[in-house]
Amino acid sequence: MRSATAEIAHFHSGRHADLHLSARLIQHFGCYLSRSSAIRLAPGSHWATISLERDWDIDLLMTLVSVALQALQGRPDLDDAPPQPCNDHFGVMLAPEHAGDG
Repeated sequence: MRSATAEIAHFHSGRHADLHLSARLIQHFGCYLSRSSAIRLAPGSHWATISLERDWDIDLLMTLVSVALQALQGRPDLDDAPPQPCNDHFGVMLAPEHAGDG
């Protein structure tokens, strides 16, 4: 899924999706994101990796996609930012309880 110029989300497998969030969204929702066992954040990354193990994980992904799209509509300049690699290039991801550290 992408906007006219930026990728919003993609799947690495049937069970993992990466969602591009702005630093502002990660900072704003970080305490909530870090509480979810389905979400993994990597330090310095604007991507959230979501494990799709349960039905409500799909609901979580859809909600976050909606939030990301709304943020992009409110800040079209975010589309001009250079693309960052997704979290797939990280060997180790932080567990949710440590995602806000560092």
